[in-house]
Amino acid sequence: MKNPSTDQPRDDILVVEDSLPSLQAVQNVLAEGGYKVRGATDGRTAMMIAQSKPPGLILLDVSLPGMDGFEVCRHLKSESETHDIPVIFITAKDDVVDKMKGFEVGGVDYITKPFQAEDVLARVETHLTIRNLQKRLEAKNLELQEKNNQLEEALLNIKTLRGLLPICAHCKNIRRSWLLATGRGLYPSSLGSRIQPWYLPRLCREVLSN
Repeated sequence: MKNPSTDQPRDDILVVEDSLPSLQAVQNVLAEGGYKVRGATDGRTAMMIAQSKPPGLILLDVSLPGMDGFEVCRHLKSESETHDIPVIFITAKDDVVDKMKGFEVGGVDYITKPFQAEDVLARVETHLTIRNLQKRLEAKNLELQEKNNQLEEALLNIKTLRGLLPICAHCKNIRRSWLLATGRGLYPSSLGSRIQPWYLPRLCREVLSN
């Protein structure tokens, strides 16, 4: 029975399994869990499907005709479109060497045949949750970087304005009288040095007109 919270398809999962009975069994388990499921029986078809419309997660059988699951995973991880898709291997072997090889090529977990429905759903949901959190974190980092860039630009503009026009620390208004007095030489030249050279002709005209 479906969980009420999963009446609508949640994530798109690609199942790659050369045995049709096994493929159908996994698809049924995931569909009952509320997932949208696509299937493939060989590695090349799986890669074409994944690249045309990347799924949220891939369940990949190790033993496939022609190109085995390890090679398929290696190809998926080498492409930018599919690099970040979590891959869970399906295997009939409980061999440590095979598991290590799977992790080396980019897999995140293993499901051993014969599988239990609860185990499949638990592992799938765990790695989908991790991936979704990673995506949110990446989006937040991009947002923070953009805001940081805007802040740096604003600070640069403020520094530029401070170099052009001295601002009173108390009233925050431009002190025109200070500018005019500095232009007439009534204040030390060290204070006047804050005025940019290109502004001096304009300042002289303002002084002469007053």
